Amino acid sequence: ALMIRLFANMLAGHIVILSLLGLVVLMGYVALPAVLLALFIYVLEILVVFLQAYIFTLLSAMFIGQMYHPSH
Repeated sequence: ALMIRLFANMLAGHIVILSLLGLVVLMGYVALPAVLLALFIYVLEILVVFLQAYIFTLLSAMFIGQMYHPSH
């Protein structure tokens, strides 16, 4: 479950960046501001990566803790 969550979030960020850069290829210089938007999405994706790493670590610790100390 954790692996699928991490993979889906990383894939979504890459698809958004590639689609914005694809606009520049299709439309030329008219879509040049899309490069700035793609750069902003890339920075946002770095923030999401750190957040996902924190969530992944926290949930892994919780799952391991539940395995060692099962509830009644």
